[in-house]
Amino acid sequence: MRARARFILAASVALAGTPLLPAVELTGPPAGLLQVRRIYVDLLSGGEVGEQMRDMLIAAIQNTGLFAVTDNPERADAVLKGSTDEQVFTDEHHTTDSLGFHVSDGNGSSSRAILGAATSNQSNRSAGLTQNETSIIKERRQDARASVRMINSDGDIIWAAMMESGGGKFRGAMVDVAEKIARKLTEDTKRLRETAAAVSTTRPAPAK
Repeated sequence: MRARARFILAASVALAGTPLLPAVELTGPPAGLLQVRRIYVDLLSGGEVGEQMRDMLIAAIQNTGLFAVTDNPERADAVLKGSTDEQVFTDEHHTTDSLGFHVSDGNGSSSRAILGAATSNQSNRSAGLTQNETSIIKERRQDARASVRMINSDGDIIWAAMMESGGGKFRGAMVDVAEKIARKLTEDTKRLRETAAAVSTTRPAPAK
């Protein structure tokens, strides 16, 4: 579950002779994302899978164009940490195809005694065609999930996300998870920047 933080973004600052505008209450990602320009992606827990996910996250975040990714954590505005997991298994599907045709027509049977002689008549007619074919389809499946959090220089968590995927049509599950995380981070950051820009335009000019 992704926590949604509530915070207050001040609409203006107190200036000499300038009245304060009312604060704007927002629901969404923490305002700390506004200060993030350079990110260090730490090694995710999960062994070899964590190393692979880190590489994919670096590429996905770099491709957003909003952030610079650094290998020096001391230069970063925030550090992305987390854990990841991957499961690869074979899913079996059993299908059965059958073709059948059957016709039966019976007149039953009768018996009677004539002059001490027993006679019996019986007439039955049937026809049928049955064909069954069972097939097993084995499909290799890959499920991946990752839980990440972004921490600023003060050690505060300023953003978090959890994503999972069974893979896309043209990409694997791990790549899909990394792109989902980068896309969510991009959407939240853009929304914050747009809100901050809109608020700044409503501020009155300082008194001369």
